[in-house]
Amino acid sequence: MTREHAPPASETGAPLSGSVLAEAAVVFAVVLSIHAAVWDRYSWCAVALAVQAFYVQYKWDRLLQQGSAVFQFRMSANSGLLPASMVMPLLGLVMKERCQSVGNPYFERFGIVVAATGMAVALFSSVLALGITRPVPTNTCVISGLAGGVIIYIMKHSLSVGEVIEVLEVLLIFVYLNMILLYLLPRCFTPGEALLVLGGVSFMLNQLIKRSLTVVESQGDPVDFFLLVVVVGMVLMGIFFSTLFVFMDSGTWASSIFFHLMTCVLGLGVVLPWLHRLIRKNPLLWLLQFLFQTETRIYLLVYWSLLATLACLVVLYQNAKRSSSESKKHQAPTIARKYFHFIVVATYIPGIIFDRTLLYVAATICLAVFIFLEYVRYFRIKPLGHTLRSLLSLFLDERDSGPLILTHIYLLLGMSLPIWLVPRPCTQKGSLGGARALVPYAGVLAVGVGDTVASIFGSTMGEIHWPGTKKTLEGTMTSIFAQIISVALILIFDSGVDLNYSYAWILGSISIVSLLEAYTTQIDNLLLPLYLLILLMA
Repeated sequence: MTREHAPPASETGAPLSGSVLAEAAVVFAVVLSIHAAVWDRYSWCAVALAVQAFYVQYKWDRLLQQGSAVFQFRMSANSGLLPASMVMPLLGLVMKERCQSVGNPYFERFGIVVAATGMAVALFSSVLALGITRPVPTNTCVISGLAGGVIIYIMKHSLSVGEVIEVLEVLLIFVYLNMILLYLLPRCFTPGEALLVLGGVSFMLNQLIKRSLTVVESQGDPVDFFLLVVVVGMVLMGIFFSTLFVFMDSGTWASSIFFHLMTCVLGLGVVLPWLHRLIRKNPLLWLLQFLFQTETRIYLLVYWSLLATLACLVVLYQNAKRSSSESKKHQAPTIARKYFHFIVVATYIPGIIFDRTLLYVAATICLAVFIFLEYVRYFRIKPLGHTLRSLLSLFLDERDSGPLILTHIYLLLGMSLPIWLVPRPCTQKGSLGGARALVPYAGVLAVGVGDTVASIFGSTMGEIHWPGTKKTLEGTMTSIFAQIISVALILIFDSGVDLNYSYAWILGSISIVSLLEAYTTQIDNLLLPLYLLILLMA
């Protein structure tokens, strides 16, 4: 049963469920832990942001229940504003602290900009909710106004003029992406997921524009530029085709041929020249040389190709079972869907141990392939569009309520973000000691091991349910235990990991994230690795 507490009806109009309160308590535990570790004016801003997001979240929940939100959001979850609002600010804080400790002023300032940008985007989402809520929630407006005033005042006296302009640029891009993508893709996101995903894309787009305008010979790592160009290029390609196919039928052979031709034109005529300008090399030759540079990389590529083939065989086998069954509405069981988690774990662990830079690039390529195939499926592009629709429909769950199937992309992002997000100059010279040595493994632990074990054991043996959720105590406990065993195995097989007796912090971080998995209704494949990354970095 869901525990309910009744706040003033004039403020929320809806009861506060126990699961939402528990999720908020877990997020506040993370925020206060980071605040205690950092303890500066920026961490106080994070606390203020969390307080106002907690109150505004219920306004978003009421808007979703009443159908009064501006766009159509995913309805099988709450708004998720609080956990999503805190990711970028907390990530920026721990990034600033880590780079400050190793004496890297450029990335220290970069971390502050990330934190300020995350706070600006979160405040905009709060203002949007309060602006369309009727009657006007006076008390929440006062709280949000006070928190926003404190944050703006501190950031005004902490950021340079150029940094303030950069934050405003990201906010402007975020507003436009919200209007475009939430209109084109109804029911694909909750407000929190939209904030997290579109906020990240907006920041990357602004970074790409900034670096393209200020590019200097030998400035920056080609690997970083490759990620920026690929992600932004794929998003812009999706917006272009979504707009185009409003006026023409995408399922015809003529449209499909046009799609493939325009993909080649955009790739060869826009993305590759853009990347060439940034890295000052032929992108294709650089990529081939990079991939086959050492014998270890060749072995890893062959191994990953075998795992990719295995994943395809799993999809085909499960669909063959559906075809032979009496019910055509057969859905893959939870254990079958978790096969892909095991395959991804087997993919990432050797990459993290032997060649993280190769894993960085390979994950970027895989993301581009996943997004492209989703475009082919969504637009019904011949000859693979209908086939992909049939094959992937078997693995749908309640989170795939919109026109896009995003769970497999979120899984890849959750595993890759700990590799992509941490600035490499701040992880050199043994700076990742203690719990920080596990940062690259955050996705493996939180999603590949923790979420998988919790789902399998919880659905098969769980009897004691957490209040207000379908998740079970047995699933959470086995998840924590499995992650602890995984940490022990990492210590054995990865000689570069030295925990320096920080076992209590690691256990606490794993336990908090496992509790978040039990209570959140957001996309756990994306949210859990980010929170574990933040805690381990702190």
